[in-house]
Amino acid sequence: MINSEITIKKQKISQIILNLIYPPVCGICGKISNNFICNKCQKILEKQENLKIEKFSEKEKNFKEHIYFFKYEGIIRKIILNYKFKDKAYLYKTIVNFLLKNEKLFEIIKRYDTIIPVPISKKRKMKRGYNQSELIAKEIAINSGLTLETTSLSKTKNIIEQSKLNKEERMKNIQGVYELKNTKKLLNKNILLVDDIYTTGSTANECCKILKEAKPKSIGVFTIAKD
Repeated sequence: MINSEITIKKQKISQIILNLIYPPVCGICGKISNNFICNKCQKILEKQENLKIEKFSEKEKNFKEHIYFFKYEGIIRKIILNYKFKDKAYLYKTIVNFLLKNEKLFEIIKRYDTIIPVPISKKRKMKRGYNQSELIAKEIAINSGLTLETTSLSKTKNIIEQSKLNKEERMKNIQGVYELKNTKKLLNKNILLVDDIYTTGSTANECCKILKEAKPKSIGVFTIAKD
């Protein structure tokens, strides 16, 4: 517990130093903003937010619930596309700082104790420079006290991007590409899997299928938006 608190303090100090070198700006309009989102853009996103929780049985999915905050359209779609494909990694701050202002979402997230980002292949991470889901998961962990776990689930193959395939193709494309390690870390844990977009749910379901092998207590999925 003490080591975890020290790590969080170090991360926060590093962020303060980084903010001094690169002043934080609103990820939407570009104005200086300590929260990475200005009041005007905050209100724009508030009009689009619509926190939803979908419940599933064990027969339907390998996870018990899907939590998401937006429909994948309008300005949030533009933000996610810029974040994911336009080398604008800093946008994770804008996204998370907006999300964590919602008390209901924050309380839902704190029902879990371990947070795991959907992994990407080494080849894709090298090309992009970052895992978009991992940056978001890390920031949520820092602000909620959850344990970030990035070593248990890995992607062993670089496959065709899911966004380029239909539902049936996605299900086949994603099978057998994830690997589980360090299972003891996940035993009896309440795991929250984090991704950016939920379309058909194929990626989330396959990841959770693998995670279930570690015998966690429960698994939920959180995404920024649902298509």
